[in-house]
Amino acid sequence: MLYDQILSAKKEYKKLLAILIDPDKVATESIPVLAEKIKQSPATHIFVGGSSFDGHHLNEIIFGLKEKVALPILLFPGNPSQISAAADGILFLMLLSGRNPDYLVEHQINAVPILEKTNLEIISTGYVLIESGSETAVERVSKTKPLAKDNSNYIAQTAKAGELIGNKLIYLEAGSGALNAVSQQIIKEVSSRINVPLLVGGGIRSKKQIDEAYAAGADLVVIGTAFENDINFFDNK
Repeated sequence: MLYDQILSAKKEYKKLLAILIDPDKVATESIPVLAEKIKQSPATHIFVGGSSFDGHHLNEIIFGLKEKVALPILLFPGNPSQISAAADGILFLMLLSGRNPDYLVEHQINAVPILEKTNLEIISTGYVLIESGSETAVERVSKTKPLAKDNSNYIAQTAKAGELIGNKLIYLEAGSGALNAVSQQIIKEVSSRINVPLLVGGGIRSKKQIDEAYAAGADLVVIGTAFENDINFFDNK
């Protein structure tokens, strides 16, 4: 089970890395080159999803990746149209930082009939959007405001609430293309308050930032825009 593997990695202090593929930005003909670069990277997982993607050619992307890369593929959906039975699992997201009912429960309810027809491993994930210096796609699409980055205690309290509700993962997100990554202080405080694995993404543009997130307590770091903009990211940094 994918979640059991993530738990085991946390217990063994093995750090994980996911490359986030936004289907809006990937053409099916580019999959072979993309897959080869992922194979050469230290990635342990592939996440697929985006804030505004409508589901078109999602299956083709996942099948194309599976043909070339032997890594687990987890859906990271912005809405129920981004669910594909071709993936291995799904981060079943609850936007803990927002108060838009669509992203707290409505999308999840609408996803149930689709999920019931798949064999996807469903991993309940508390999603916490944090202020990053600019309006991100998540903020725009979800119509919610991120949590203030200078209030790490409230962010940690929000994450802990997600764990107590039953979320199996907590995801701290600065947002796609964020100006600033989630700070080490926030990661440290959240990590010290929760027992479930901690994922961190958004605004990470260098190997140094990845290592800093790990050192602060992240169990899995997510790289998206930096890899999109430079497919040789792991060769150069």
